[in-house]
Amino acid sequence: MQYQRPDALVSTEWLALHLADKDLRVVDGTYIIPPSTRDARQEFDARHIPGAVFFDIDEVCDQANPLPHMLPKPAAFSSAARKLGLGDGSRIVAYDTHGMVTAARVWWMFRIFGHKNVAVLDGGLPKWIKESRQTVGTETGSAAGALAARHFTARFNKNLLRDIAQIKANLDKRQEQVVDARSAGRFKAIDPEPRVGLRGGHMPGALNLPYTELLDPADKTFLSADRLAARFQTAGIDMQKPIVTSCGSGVTACVLALGLYLLGRDDVAVYDGSWTEWGGRKDTPIVTG
Repeated sequence: MQYQRPDALVSTEWLALHLADKDLRVVDGTYIIPPSTRDARQEFDARHIPGAVFFDIDEVCDQANPLPHMLPKPAAFSSAARKLGLGDGSRIVAYDTHGMVTAARVWWMFRIFGHKNVAVLDGGLPKWIKESRQTVGTETGSAAGALAARHFTARFNKNLLRDIAQIKANLDKRQEQVVDARSAGRFKAIDPEPRVGLRGGHMPGALNLPYTELLDPADKTFLSADRLAARFQTAGIDMQKPIVTSCGSGVTACVLALGLYLLGRDDVAVYDGSWTEWGGRKDTPIVTG
């Protein structure tokens, strides 16, 4: 069995061969998930793939929304993409320093705003470095924002996004399967949430598939198509029915969406507010255990 939509992934070998292509744009989409205090931008300045620009999901977001890195309006996204040189006609490859976590969020954001020529580097920066491929620091070239501005036309696809009203409505209708990417401990309220003030547990009817189970633990690359499909099947997910993914704050949910895309599902939506919104309110039902 092969990936049905392999265009969403590129290998380190492929990127090394195409790094000088005129239409290629490489994006470091690293976001440091709490409670870690690492500084992603400082790490980018110290070491990144040549030609890369830094894409901060905490800046390219709805600044008026108190929830973390919520999707921005189309005009705001277009402006941010243009300033980074990520525009129409660009082939975008996103990576992160985790291997395969937050780059998937960048992939989803570009997809939801209509940019189809976007992929994720399988294994990310750790695999690139392990293979002794070239990296640079800001002082030696390729500083963030060094690419010339390029117009980006946003075509918002609302079908790839879910809000809390839609998730609440689905509690009764159960027309869509909600799949939670958090760890089993957080899903069952055994382990605490990393963000202060959130209740533990999960939405009624939600299924649990930790995003880490889609990745090879050795190098954080995606599992083969056969093994990937088996993970979704074991989690109780019906591949023929609508799917919405969720997580802590709408980041690792995108890893599940990417895995499903590889298996042919290009219609999977992400609940952007995720558990930070659901678990932070008093008017939302929660299941524990």
